[in-house]
Amino acid sequence: QVQLVESGGGLVQTGGSLRLSCAASGRTFAMYAMGWFRQAPGKEREFVATITGSGAHTIYADSVSGRFTIVRDNAKNTVYLQMNRLKPEDTAVYYCATRDDYYGSRRAQEWNYWGQGTQVTVSS
Repeated sequence: QVQLVESGGGLVQTGGSLRLSCAASGRTFAMYAMGWFRQAPGKEREFVATITGSGAHTIYADSVSGRFTIVRDNAKNTVYLQMNRLKPEDTAVYYCATRDDYYGSRRAQEWNYWGQGTQVTVSS
């Protein structure tokens, strides 16, 4: 049973930083891609970032490129999302995900397992 547990969300002012964590269990962590998505009220879930199983390759949404960084620690079975220079439009519930593939995807429907989500609110 694959389980993903996010933490690290909260309230921050515009320009501030937060680091999200996602602890995974239930299978060999390093074999599979990890990703972060987000969903704002009234909007569809959108891609944020993904990282390959080894951590060698990452992809970012244009809206967060240069501000967010995804990294993973395979020894701790954890993936992180460092978010800097936060903007009010980054406000959303952030979800961690994994899929049955070494490589990630920008499409939410191609991910197999999801965490419960963590709220990030950026005040103006």
